[in-house]
Parts: sequence; C-alpha cells; structure tokens
Amino acid sequence: MLDVHEVFSGYGEVDVLKGVSMTVEADEIVTIIGPNGAGKSTLLKTIMGYLIPTQGTVSFQGEKVTRLRPDHKVRKGIGYVPQLQNVFPTLTVEENLRMGGYIEEKRRVKEGIEEMYALFPMLKARTGERVEIMSGGQRQMVAMAQALMTQPKLLLLDEPSAGLAPLVSDSIFENIEKIRQKGAAIVIVEQDAYRSLAISERGYVLALGQNVLEDAAQSILENDMIRQTYLGG
Repeated sequence: MLDVHEVFSGYGEVDVLKGVSMTVEADEIVTIIGPNGAGKSTLLKTIMGYLIPTQGTVSFQGEKVTRLRPDHKVRKGIGYVPQLQNVFPTLTVEENLRMGGYIEEKRRVKEGIEEMYALFPMLKARTGERVEIMSGGQRQMVAMAQALMTQPKLLLLDEPSAGLAPLVSDSIFENIEKIRQKGAAIVIVEQDAYRSLAISERGYVLALGQNVLEDAAQSILENDMIRQTYLGG
C-alpha cells in the first residue's frame, strides 16, 4: 500500500528526516512513536505532499507519488487528519463533510454523509451545529469523518487523541478500528503509544529523524529498552 524509501525531508535547508523508510500493507494499522522532535509529524506531511523530500521516494500502491501535490494524493486515495486546524470551525458538521467530499459527485457526497453518520452517530444529532462550539472529541470525529468522505485507501492520523479525556480517547480509538474494518490502512502518530500500539499490527520507532526500530506492535510493547526509553517505563 505505502512504501517510504530512505526519505530526507524537512523545512527550508534543514532536513528533519534523515533516511527514514517504512512500509504499510493493505488493511494494516501502523503506529509511529518517538520523542518530540523525532520527525513523526514531518513524516506524515511528507507522505501527504505538504513537504517534498530532498532525497528518497514515496510510493503508493506501486506508483511513485513523491512530488505529487496533496490534492492529487487525495484523488489517489490518501486521507490525512492533521493534529491542528483539521476542521472548518465556522461551518456546520454537514458543511464540513461536504467540504471533505469536494472531489466526489453530488450523489456520492450524499451517500458519504449518511455513511459518516452511521460510523459517528453523534454527528448526525449535531449535523446543523457549527463545529466551533463542539468539544475537542467531537471536533476530532468531524475531522476524521471529513477525511473519510473521499473513501481513502490509506488514512494518516496525527495525534488523534491529543488533549482528549480518557473516555473520549477510547471512543476515538474504537472508531479507528471501525475504519480499518471498512478496508482502510491507517498510519497513526500518537502520544498515547500504548493505546495506539494495542490496536496496531506493526510499529516504527523514530529518533532524531532516523529509524530506530521496526517490529510487531506487541513486540515493541514488550521490549524493555523501548518501554523505558520511549514509552515512559
């Protein structure tokens, strides 16, 4: 599904990523962990096309998409939910979903909205509310639903539970599993590494913009060195 090969990428003349590689298989959840500044969010922005690598390649379903614009990658089947500024706050829930389905035909947009309301029932009850008055967890559900309106084959999630109460965070992860069951592969950068790895098949550990480890998610959770160094004990 996704193949990132020895990517160098960053901001201006500074490479944050220094030869990072990763793969994602179809219907797989992969979690990326590492300390602040490791390059986790930079990696997602590079995959999505907001940053262009200075070296290396990004391939999606066997096609090199390294230098494609983000909107072209959406049309290819990649969705992205950034940590911040991931909704249109002054628009209603339904208007946000319509914005998410901007590349779809009108009939498909209508069907997609109903599918999102089935996946996130809370949103249906608030369809006419402006997103700016909603809670953090509700806004995150809007952001995820908006990204799913184009039926992505690969969904990139940057800190989906950041700042959320534990019960709300649990709901977010339950929905992530439902999304995978619908056939999407998912890459998660997440502060709650334990919770994210628990629903993942594999994980990658980054530090200082480089690969430290790739392993089965359960093996990472059981690795004493990784637990002490990157998971807080």
